[in-house]
Amino acid sequence: MNGNHIARRWFLKDCAIGLGAMAAQSLMAATAGPMSPKKPQFEPTAKRVIFLFMAGAPSHLEMFDYKPQLAKFDGTLPPPDLLKGYRAAFINPNSTLLGPKYKFHKVGGNGTELSELLPHLAKVVDDIAIVKSMNTDAFNHAPGQLLMNTGTQQFGRPSMGAWVTYGLGSETQDLPAFVVFSSGKKGPSGGNSCWGSGFLPTVYQGVQFRGSGDPVLYLSNPPGVDQTLQRDSLDSLRKLNQMHLGVMGDPEIETRINSFEMAFRMQSSAPELMDLSKEPRHILDMYGAVPGKPSFANDCLLARRLVERGVRFVQLYHEAWDQHGNLTRDIAINCKDTDQACAALIQDLKQRGMLKDTLVVWGGEFGRTPMVQGGNDGRDHHPNAFTMWLAGGGVKPGLVMGESDELGFNVIKDKVHVHDLHATMLHMLGFDHTKLTFRFQGRDFRLTDVQGNVIQKLLA
Repeated sequence: MNGNHIARRWFLKDCAIGLGAMAAQSLMAATAGPMSPKKPQFEPTAKRVIFLFMAGAPSHLEMFDYKPQLAKFDGTLPPPDLLKGYRAAFINPNSTLLGPKYKFHKVGGNGTELSELLPHLAKVVDDIAIVKSMNTDAFNHAPGQLLMNTGTQQFGRPSMGAWVTYGLGSETQDLPAFVVFSSGKKGPSGGNSCWGSGFLPTVYQGVQFRGSGDPVLYLSNPPGVDQTLQRDSLDSLRKLNQMHLGVMGDPEIETRINSFEMAFRMQSSAPELMDLSKEPRHILDMYGAVPGKPSFANDCLLARRLVERGVRFVQLYHEAWDQHGNLTRDIAINCKDTDQACAALIQDLKQRGMLKDTLVVWGGEFGRTPMVQGGNDGRDHHPNAFTMWLAGGGVKPGLVMGESDELGFNVIKDKVHVHDLHATMLHMLGFDHTKLTFRFQGRDFRLTDVQGNVIQKLLA
């Protein structure tokens, strides 16, 4: 800097009252760690969330929403007036109707109709609320998954887990606040954006854990680096980053500091977390979990262990539900892989006294058509009506809410949009969804965009 040239950085940092330094100090004071616990706007019924995301879209017609008329008219064309303005992803909407492939039984104290594919969920059905009237705007996987996870079909928005950790912080300093697992044949079509932070500081994005070995790649030290050397190196890096933060006031620098420190602490906390061999045999058997063998069952048990340790939001993706053909065989495999563990998670949380303030959500991005695809054994994507279930965290147990028409095509009672689901989840966590906002590009954004209503019937 000379007499004829004044650097902008110098002006913001040192001139007059040091605007940049003041901003950085204010940032650090307000975020005494960006993940420090924060109070919600009002008294919550839920403190944490486990979202069991069945990517690929399970068929509500084989699992939750039995339609005798669909069985009666199997092989016939749907009524023409039903298809006005309807757009399917792949099939001609005039494809014939396909009756349900599995039997249903009345289970639980309220006589809830449930598929024979879900014998374990039948045992805890009085602890869950089933919503048969979900609907969405998207009918392809990536947009549908983004809408369910971020509130929009477009890339670049913060995920639900990021919004929750932004609003509430974390109850642990030794593990990420938002953890993601992925099982099944592949990851979700929406990719990492399903758990990204969008325009929120990246400290709030989900951290993907692996099902075995190091939960995060490169967590272990390389040969020749011991804990003392690593701690000394991190201390030096921290000082340099804090100096940089003081100059620039960039919250992403704070994120970098936080991530380095978190990785160091996780080297001790994560191996203990992932060691399922310490769990009692009856717990492993209840979930169907096998230590060291990656599975959805192991992920469910790890989810319980994570929320026990203060993790705020855990999301499990199981991608195998896209049955355009081979529906009868493949949905049975899906349910065998997931039903026992889902029910065990509810039972396990309940017996530990954690279900009352842990919100568990199960569902996919949309449902499946009443019309056939793939010869005589498949269904196409269907956004008009599908089913999800919730438990704990202020949800009314034993509730069966909403109704679709006699063919399972359209919602005819208590319609629940994805935005309504998000508004209700945030309400249970202690937030007015219209007031949990973040200013970006000149306006305040929120998870529910400009829509969403709290589903009062769903609340206990």
